[in-house]
Amino acid sequence: MGLPRPLFAATPSKLANFDCPRRYRMTYLDRPSPPKGPPWAHNTVGAAVHLALARWWQLEPARRTPEAGATLVIRNWQHDGFAGREQSEAWRDQAADWVTGYLADEAGRSDPRREPRGVERTVATRTDRLAISGRVDRIDERDGELVIVDYKTGRSRLDADDARGSQALALYAVAAERTLHQRCRRVELHHLPTGEIAAFEHTDESLSQHLRRAGETATDIVAATDKVAGGAEPEQVFAPVPGPGCSWCDFRRHCPEGQAASRPRASWDGLGLLDSSQP
Repeated sequence: MGLPRPLFAATPSKLANFDCPRRYRMTYLDRPSPPKGPPWAHNTVGAAVHLALARWWQLEPARRTPEAGATLVIRNWQHDGFAGREQSEAWRDQAADWVTGYLADEAGRSDPRREPRGVERTVATRTDRLAISGRVDRIDERDGELVIVDYKTGRSRLDADDARGSQALALYAVAAERTLHQRCRRVELHHLPTGEIAAFEHTDESLSQHLRRAGETATDIVAATDKVAGGAEPEQVFAPVPGPGCSWCDFRRHCPEGQAASRPRASWDGLGLLDSSQP
């Protein structure tokens, strides 16, 4: 009798990448992985905001002011992906303003001296097919239950459907409950550009549906990987799914189908517009 198959090591981003099997293959299977395109400026903005908000919670409670958050953005800023220094500095100031406004709003919602249950916390759980892990931006405790908080800096507004449909948030909720041994059903997307919070209260059934879909995706990934290991052609098994979103793929230059389906983008095209208060 053969040994049982090991659990599939799943993170939300790994499962999401299989939306395009070719992208998944280039990211996780090809060695060496094909070189990616240049860094995206909107990712630079998001990284700086996330880092600032994480380090803000490392400050002494008396120093946790909105202005301290803005300082952390400026201190940790990078210039990757922007058209030039002027654009980068304008977006640095924009991101600092977002963080200042967000933290001011948060102070009105809760006491900044009350520690979250986790900041940039890795959580994990298992099913019969999956070993799930992921890093959560923030885990709050409210009324005896855990709440998943995910920061967003994209230009698109978010609503409850986005929170409900997010597989990542659902998997974080299941894993947080398992890791911290406390009920977790509420998930929230905190959109810093607008200050809006998109939230959803999961049920056991809705979480089970997300777990089921994650398991189905993992089964498809394993089946494709086994086919290639058995001698099948990787380009056929891990076929591309071209579309307009290919414009933003890090591997676009290695994918003729993706190039044909989308137009090239400058590395700063995902930024959107600055607030009118910015230069």
